[in-house]
Amino acid sequence: SSCGKSSFAKLIAKEIGYVYIDSGAMYRTVALFALRNNLINDGQIAKDRLVQDLRKINISVKAENEENITLLDNENVEKEIRSIAVSSIVSEISTIPKVRQRLVKIQKEIGKKKEIVMDGRDIGTVVFPDAEIKIFMKADAKIRAKRRYDELKAKGLQASIEEITSNIRERDYIDSHREISPLRQAGDAVVLDNSYMTFDEQMVWFKNLLSDKRLMTI
Repeated sequence: SSCGKSSFAKLIAKEIGYVYIDSGAMYRTVALFALRNNLINDGQIAKDRLVQDLRKINISVKAENEENITLLDNENVEKEIRSIAVSSIVSEISTIPKVRQRLVKIQKEIGKKKEIVMDGRDIGTVVFPDAEIKIFMKADAKIRAKRRYDELKAKGLQASIEEITSNIRERDYIDSHREISPLRQAGDAVVLDNSYMTFDEQMVWFKNLLSDKRLMTI
């Protein structure tokens, strides 16, 4: 959570001319739907009702001003799905088997077109186990919290560094301990700890990785 996956994936996609897909935004959109439709009460998710309503949730992605935006029933919800309210429940939403099945199916369909860069917690292990390049990113929790705080403030959203840090640690635990598609490193993934790396340094690292991969296929 908040290790810079999306930002780095966007840069990679732009560098190699691929399409960027944020799989986490899809789970956030389901979480937003649950909030809007009163399926969250005292922090508890009405899972049976949410599963019944899955067929009503129309999630799509489109390009706009060189950015991919997430749509819920054709409404741009990019700003709302990044809120603390959504962040606080998205990990639990993602543990619901029917939700994962629905979204993984959508992601696999997108992947059939090839030439995409997708980020998420189970992309290299479940969604695309045969991906040509897999990167497992990590960073110190406090650094991730500061990055998330700066991102929210830049978007004009209220945020507390303490609340964000707590949320990140809670999400890490839930994501890595869930029964369905837990967060884990794929055996053939390359680890990138970007705690103290700039985006420029990360891109140099990626270009070296890409060069090595291409040489291996010659």
